[in-house]
Amino acid sequence: MADAFDLVIVGAGPGGYVAAIRAAQLGLKTAIVEHSHLGGICLNWGCIPTKALLKSGEIYEAQSRLGQHGVSADNPSFDLARTVQRSRDAAKKLSAGVAFLMKKNKVSVVDGTASLAEGTAAPDVRVTLKNGEVQTMTSDAVILATDARPLLVPAKGLMPDGNRVWTYREAMVPEFVPQSIAIIGSGSIGIEFASFYRALGTAVVVIEAQDRILPSEDPDISSAAQRALERRRVTFRLNSSVNAINTTDNEVRLDLGDTGVDAVADVVILALGITGNIEHLGLEALGVTLECGHVITGENGMTNVDGLYAIGDVAGPPWLAHKASHEGIRCVEYIAGVDRTARESPIPRCVYSEPQIASVGLTEPQARATARDVRVGRYLFRNNGKAIAAGDTDGFIKVLFDADSDRLLGAQLIGPEVTELVQGFVIAMTLGATGVDLIDCVFTHPTLSEAMHEAILAAHGVPLHM
Repeated sequence: MADAFDLVIVGAGPGGYVAAIRAAQLGLKTAIVEHSHLGGICLNWGCIPTKALLKSGEIYEAQSRLGQHGVSADNPSFDLARTVQRSRDAAKKLSAGVAFLMKKNKVSVVDGTASLAEGTAAPDVRVTLKNGEVQTMTSDAVILATDARPLLVPAKGLMPDGNRVWTYREAMVPEFVPQSIAIIGSGSIGIEFASFYRALGTAVVVIEAQDRILPSEDPDISSAAQRALERRRVTFRLNSSVNAINTTDNEVRLDLGDTGVDAVADVVILALGITGNIEHLGLEALGVTLECGHVITGENGMTNVDGLYAIGDVAGPPWLAHKASHEGIRCVEYIAGVDRTARESPIPRCVYSEPQIASVGLTEPQARATARDVRVGRYLFRNNGKAIAAGDTDGFIKVLFDADSDRLLGAQLIGPEVTELVQGFVIAMTLGATGVDLIDCVFTHPTLSEAMHEAILAAHGVPLHM
């Protein structure tokens, strides 16, 4: 006999487990299926442990600048094993926290691998448990939150080998610090690992097929990020595609095709992007519409199959944990019949490199492509009192306003703590604030956030500290 639920969620990452909590709050009898660790990729192999590594690298690299602050540090050393263990401990702590939340909210957690089959109201969920038994669950609705995995290209040998060719998983638990690394791809994953390994003293080259790094970001941000990383002696090979990888016992050689010059490194990190986990779920048999490695969804995460929804990475870009959580809440509230007008909120993007990068809304080329008259304001952190006091003045804030409506269209930030600052612009855009509204806001002094105010003032032609 099948176990009956109001909602079954497949996948316990930031989309799935947040959806489960919200469903329980709304009184739905909820089960969540996870074949690996609660918290998904984000908590276990992505967002959290990578930030722990980056923080350790940042602290180690900062020791070279302690003299500027009147502090001496003789012979600093880096313990890789302890750094990796600290990262893994952070992941375990948060995964245990998710388990506590599931128990507290009375969500049934099923440890196994799920597949879908034709059901009544929604597809049946069949779970192969660790002991080989199969448990069947019926429900009024099923949410797919099966996350994603690294994008690989077997035809060109762009596959991890467990030795010298890594994905982000191997790069997060290294047993040694390579003397040199080649990173294929300059998106957020590639740039964050470039930042971390360079902090440890590794020679880093980033290989990108397009003509600039961070191609999804505003061109001004891409240029500033490249300059900042080049000052840290990261090198870049742009307009370069990898045709093949050849490994030996001592090195990896990358065939860069038309350039006529190979790249050689101790280790290669594949940072080509990610693709949704859509295999072995029975989606094709159900007739679920798929495209380019993800599930096609409509409003509130609905698929083309009755009772089946998809959220997060498996539902396509942007591949961000906070996007998955937001979609999960929206989806569950729709399923539960919550009657409220959902406000459209833009999704911010962050890169936790050194320097940090954050953005929300349109880039300048995107804004100008809409044929709008765009007001642009910029402010450099080198003019900000708090940044000067902290000795961290690299970067700037750029804002875009519609000249007619005065609505904020987008913001791009690079510099100290901008992954925290960007939320102010997210709130402003969500609430439909105008430039005049934001000019009237009082910003605390001295803070980095004053740079946000100055950029807004600059867009309106009245900067104060420029």
